[in-house]
Amino acid sequence: MADVPVWLVVGLGNPGPSYAGHRHNVGYLVVDELARRLGSGFRAHKSGRADVVEGRLGAPGTPGPRVVLAKPRSYMNEVGGPTKALATFYKVTPERIIAIHDELDIDFGTLRIKCGGGDNGHNGLKSLRSSFGSGDFYRVRAGIGRPPGRQEVSDFVLSNYSGAERKELPFQVDSAADAVETLITDGLEKTQQRFNS
Repeated sequence: MADVPVWLVVGLGNPGPSYAGHRHNVGYLVVDELARRLGSGFRAHKSGRADVVEGRLGAPGTPGPRVVLAKPRSYMNEVGGPTKALATFYKVTPERIIAIHDELDIDFGTLRIKCGGGDNGHNGLKSLRSSFGSGDFYRVRAGIGRPPGRQEVSDFVLSNYSGAERKELPFQVDSAADAVETLITDGLEKTQQRFNS
């Protein structure tokens, strides 16, 4: 298994129960779903700065691609450090990293998958770009939409989903998890054709 290339799938969010339901934490929700599909629970990585699940994608008994799911224990604006430490440990280059994050400029319930690009004001992406010296990693962008009225963006992303959104959220999380699996097994173009609704 050690010789098989690894994909590092990082859910962006803030640690701790007080942040768990926030829009900014949708990345955590998606890696939780992927871990559930692998039948594994997160455990502390020896770096001490992230929780991880290691496994193989695909049906039980089939040697699918090797993946490491990660939830950095740092706050959003510092996720680059723990992610870089994991990438070094597992010998993963940026082109085999998938970051899952919330996206203001996409309507809630919608996904966009891409590789590379700027950070668009997202502190998690900014931290990753700074730590790796590159933005050339994959992004699974889960739309949260823009704040209503004059609500500050920072307050909006650090607030809970509305009641109506909470009913739809499991579908978005499930779809984002599917997108991660498709990206790893079938590549970017097929994933974009299927999920960039």
